[in-house]
Amino acid sequence: MPRTPEPRSWRRFVALGDSFTEGLMDDLRPDGRHRGWADRVADALAAVAVGEGGTGIDYANLAVRGRLVRQVMAEQVPAAAALEPDLASIAVGVNDTLRASFDLDAVATALEGGVRTLRAGGSDVLLFAFGNPVRRSRLMTTVRDRIRAYNSAVEAIARHYDCHLVSFWDVAVYDDPRLWADDWLHLSPLGHAVTADCVLSTLGLGDDRWRTPLEPDPRPPLHVRVAGDAQWVTGHLAPWILRRVRGESSGDAVQPKDPAWVRVPSVAGDGRAG
Repeated sequence: MPRTPEPRSWRRFVALGDSFTEGLMDDLRPDGRHRGWADRVADALAAVAVGEGGTGIDYANLAVRGRLVRQVMAEQVPAAAALEPDLASIAVGVNDTLRASFDLDAVATALEGGVRTLRAGGSDVLLFAFGNPVRRSRLMTTVRDRIRAYNSAVEAIARHYDCHLVSFWDVAVYDDPRLWADDWLHLSPLGHAVTADCVLSTLGLGDDRWRTPLEPDPRPPLHVRVAGDAQWVTGHLAPWILRRVRGESSGDAVQPKDPAWVRVPSVAGDGRAG
């Protein structure tokens, strides 16, 4: 089984991955970059540290939108290992499953190599098993089967290397459209907040209140839903397909938002994300 949460504090947290960890579609920070669940977790870890007599934590976020597993392992893992974190999160793989060339053995082998490197350096590692996309759209059946297979590999790696594991598979609260941005792929600010609480719970620093479904929201009428679908095709699906045809990535010109340690101070709090 993946590691059983044991409440503790971490003082050097580095986050690796793609747009999910970069924080796309969350509120903006003063520097113009999106905040995201990892920033929220860093704030909560800093609050825990202050409560234990510390002065906050060091935080780095190396994630870049559009990255594949092999890219994160080749580019971000060495940079993360050089920082010598005591906690590293790795959330990547969905972009791989969206490609027809998806190779489960190759991506799982690459991920295992990155986890091995970080664990050998003394870091606790937090991994992610992603949600079932068919619960939100039946058009995602092919991707569901790939994500399910990838999740199985992630779970096996987590067991073998004694990692913390976040799993969203069949978690009902993530079916709520209010947790998702208009592109249906990235979390909304509310989704990032829920995910931060989920991570803290996995780390033994929070409870399971994040699982509680939201109060029902009236479903929009059919014509509104149809118009929204059409807007999604033109505004999000078509540009994505065009980038694939051109061999481009949304992150080609993007740099990590926090490539070196940033000090995160905090007043004492309950350790929960805000």
